[in-house]
Amino acid sequence: MSKFILEMKDISKEYYGNKVLKNVNLNVEQGEIHALLGENGAGKSTLMNILFGMPAIHETGGFKGEVFLDGKKVNIKSPNEALKLGIGMVHQEFMLIPEFTVTENIKLNREISNPNIISKFLGRSLEFLDMKRMDRDAKKALKVVGVNIDEHAKIAGMPVGYMQFVEIAREIDKENIKLLVFDEPTAVLTENEADILIDAMRNISKKGIGIIFITHRLGEVMQVANNTTILRDGELVASKAVKDTDILELANLMVGRKMDTNEILNKDFDKKFNDVAVKVKNFYVSMPGEEVKGIDLDIYKGEIMGIGGLAGQGKIGIANGIMGLYDSYGEVSINGNPLKLNSPLESLHHKLAFVSEDRRGVGLLLNSSIEENIAITAIETKGDFLSKFGFFTQINSKKVREHALNFIKELDIRCTSSIQNAGSLSGGNQQKVCIARALTLHPDILFISEPTRGIDIGAKKLVLDFLVRLNKEMHMTIVMTSSELMELRSICHRIAIVCEGKISSILKPNAPDSEFGLAMAAYSKKVS
Repeated sequence: MSKFILEMKDISKEYYGNKVLKNVNLNVEQGEIHALLGENGAGKSTLMNILFGMPAIHETGGFKGEVFLDGKKVNIKSPNEALKLGIGMVHQEFMLIPEFTVTENIKLNREISNPNIISKFLGRSLEFLDMKRMDRDAKKALKVVGVNIDEHAKIAGMPVGYMQFVEIAREIDKENIKLLVFDEPTAVLTENEADILIDAMRNISKKGIGIIFITHRLGEVMQVANNTTILRDGELVASKAVKDTDILELANLMVGRKMDTNEILNKDFDKKFNDVAVKVKNFYVSMPGEEVKGIDLDIYKGEIMGIGGLAGQGKIGIANGIMGLYDSYGEVSINGNPLKLNSPLESLHHKLAFVSEDRRGVGLLLNSSIEENIAITAIETKGDFLSKFGFFTQINSKKVREHALNFIKELDIRCTSSIQNAGSLSGGNQQKVCIARALTLHPDILFISEPTRGIDIGAKKLVLDFLVRLNKEMHMTIVMTSSELMELRSICHRIAIVCEGKISSILKPNAPDSEFGLAMAAYSKKVS
């Protein structure tokens, strides 16, 4: 019999010709805590989706490679099948029912019931729930987790840390559980709660249950894991015993990749800037999943400032908060003038423009033409492209079209004509329309979030080249938020890494890989 609970051998996966996993191997022993590490987009989620038989895998052509549980080859086609085989998962997003008690959530779909006279004739659905036994099971599972939570308490209104522990207890209560996947389990926990969870993981592993621990906190990896597997760009970089490595090496392995000189589009890393264009002090943003928790940041006039970090750490919230799209408080000044927060119109009056990360939900009018999309904000906020006829005002369609055609040529927007609906364009061309609309406002400062998400390599380079050109030729201050660290390093003068809602470091793009890895791993507190 294999010594491994789980063996994933030579796993490869393509999405529409794009290879997201390339011959990846992952082995987990009984009672082992195995850390799975990598940046956003490294392939961790896809690998776990394969393990759980998620529909997204099978509906897109399946995968190559083999999966073994306890030495037996398996072909897991659904999450329900994974559950029956003894695989559980503690999700980042809570899967609890607020109006149910702790016990009811832990025992959901696995209720214990007693037969009665009626149920003998009309079926099990009319049996009485055995709440004493269910409460006893819930208490037992909570004890393993190491928290003192009243099993009769409702989930609604419970602190998020406690909700996380209830999620874990529910998985532990499953009788046949062999392998548990913890997906960023400490992300919502306080420091004290994280320590309790680390102890709980140790207790669970002592019962012979294998654990896959997905985290970006390298300190926790060193504290609790036995072994690590590191992915980068869909490939297996290394599998190492924790005792044979250290935080610096893990950080290097996560983000280390030699930059080709062709990737460096902006070579004046050491350019000095003096005047502050955007000053942010003690700034908070209530953006769900991307909260900003009190940052200080100076962005200099004429620089390209990068904002990076892992998903859900708050990097996306900064621009959205400054532009007034989510509730925020603190102090923001533009060129020395205070910015009234929570007002998108006020931001535009300060000559700010924004290209949202959500181009389909926020950035575009999908059922309107390219030319209308490019001109609409300038028409509504500045009165551009309008002609007056006595008491009447009318949109000057000729000017709108000429303006749009210039941008279509400048940005190489692939379309049939300027009157084509924006919703029918490819992702890369939609992104170019969003950029054209922002630039139509003639901003002094451009905030642009995830500018290359979902677009092909050629379009990515064109967009990044164009941003560098805007900065150099028009002296535009650009604040670029991106999950693609290498892209930030290719065009930015400085890069602020956001972790847990705060800025952990501000680095030069040519800083060592390890410094970026440590900053993203909640381990560096150096700000320069």
